[in-house]
Amino acid sequence: MTGAEILFRCLILEGVEVLFGYPGGAVLPIYDTLYDVAMRHVLTRHEQGAVHAADGYARATGKPGVVIATSGPGATNLVTGIATAQMDSVPLIAITGNVKQQLIGTDAFQEANIVGITMPITKHNYFVRDVRDLPRIVKEAFHIATTGRPGPVLIDIPKDVSEAKAPFTYPEDVNLRGYQPTVDPHPLQVERLRQAIKGAKKPVILAGGGVIASGAHEELLRFAETARIPVITTFMGIGGFPSGHPLHLGMPGMHGTYAANMAICHCDLLIGIGARFDDRVTMGRLDAFAPHAKIVHIDIDPAEIGKNVETYIPIVGDVKRTLAAALEGLAPADSAAWLAQLDDWKRAYPLRYQMSGDRLKPQYVIELLDELTGGEAIITTDVGQHQMWVAQFYRFKRPRSLISSGGLGAMGFGFPAAIGAKLGCPDKPVIAVVGDGGFQMTMQELAVVKQYRIPVKVVIINNRCLGMVRQWQELFYRKRYSEVDLSVSPDYVKLAEAYGLRGLRAETPEEARAVLKEALELEEPVVVDCVVEPEENVYPMVAPGKRLDEMVLGDEA
Repeated sequence: MTGAEILFRCLILEGVEVLFGYPGGAVLPIYDTLYDVAMRHVLTRHEQGAVHAADGYARATGKPGVVIATSGPGATNLVTGIATAQMDSVPLIAITGNVKQQLIGTDAFQEANIVGITMPITKHNYFVRDVRDLPRIVKEAFHIATTGRPGPVLIDIPKDVSEAKAPFTYPEDVNLRGYQPTVDPHPLQVERLRQAIKGAKKPVILAGGGVIASGAHEELLRFAETARIPVITTFMGIGGFPSGHPLHLGMPGMHGTYAANMAICHCDLLIGIGARFDDRVTMGRLDAFAPHAKIVHIDIDPAEIGKNVETYIPIVGDVKRTLAAALEGLAPADSAAWLAQLDDWKRAYPLRYQMSGDRLKPQYVIELLDELTGGEAIITTDVGQHQMWVAQFYRFKRPRSLISSGGLGAMGFGFPAAIGAKLGCPDKPVIAVVGDGGFQMTMQELAVVKQYRIPVKVVIINNRCLGMVRQWQELFYRKRYSEVDLSVSPDYVKLAEAYGLRGLRAETPEEARAVLKEALELEEPVVVDCVVEPEENVYPMVAPGKRLDEMVLGDEA
């Protein structure tokens, strides 16, 4: 078999159903073989679209996404997407072609050292020198990407390796010296957790993306209800705990809820579960973060324990297994008075905004989507104000229903991620809520939804500017609005029509209800341009360098 044939045989054995990619000279042997392989391939219009689509597929399904690109610019165009997957712990296999080995290091046409470039942003990467190594490398790549803390793995295949021949033998097992993730927690540390809960008066859980990655949402629900502990979900943890549950406090941090931030400030026991205490949660004020609390940290990645916050009880292990172990003999905390205090804060300071006549408010658009979908849709987003409004006003009920670039904050992510999510979950409604800035970075993928008839809905929160940058300039740079004006942009309805798609527009609350309802009822891709109030800000907000209890609630609060 040729190297290209071996590659596809491996992908089939790993259960890969769909590839996202873009061909080029160095991967032509692979694409020539693909012509005869029964595997779905989605031709995006840019490699960045391909890698974000593979990422969206992985986040929606829990299975690794696979992307292929050629050497040089094809490979480097994957970099943002690979870094996004790395920051958010997403299982991703990136396959790149390279020039023939005899040309490596000669600055050959479309040569790039993609292994070196991606070394800091991959969990692991490979440069394949011998076709006989290819089956082992693919097997190891899938194992590494999907075990322990998930992440992206890159396989760089020179053109001569794709063309070379070797007998095919696929390894049954993977045994990597130095890579043995600890999945079962230490029983003594779990017992310390149970005792800490028993003695706590003001406990709180901070649940992150690790809950979703490990499939631990049911264990988390039982754990919180049994121990009577309120739950805060980080942005990446949204959906890991039902947002309508009485114990749910919402999101913490810069744009977190009043109750969530106050809970962190006043708790005596903080149990971090699959969360990494990033600066959007702690605000970088580690001296003032949970100042009265003993901190428990449960994480599959030992490198995260103690990295950002001092940990009283460290527990290394898979979140699902750890919570299951902790549930055995778990006694409830004495938290009745604490829960009553939190309920008072939730009632006194809910998320809110003011409608203003006929002008369309972005928060209202998100609330409408929640109402019209019953909270059952998969929502993908870009990065910015609309991303925070989605986190605040869409009531996510299930894991893997919010798909967004959290750690890296990559604009242009939302729309192609929706393509991947819809292909992975064809029976669920998938809506890409994007800003007009981010959408313009990857909107060429409208051709993909037309070509493959992928019925995602694109809802543009169009404020004709870079909204979050404008908000920071208003609040912290004396309204010196430097280079945020996007008033010269396409007519998005005509743009959709140019691709042969349906385009709709709303500028008032009444129009928004009508067009969103129409879009959701159509079994085809639709672009909805929601022209919203441009000066709306995201509140609550904690300014950089401030404590979590120094929230600015906004004029509306």
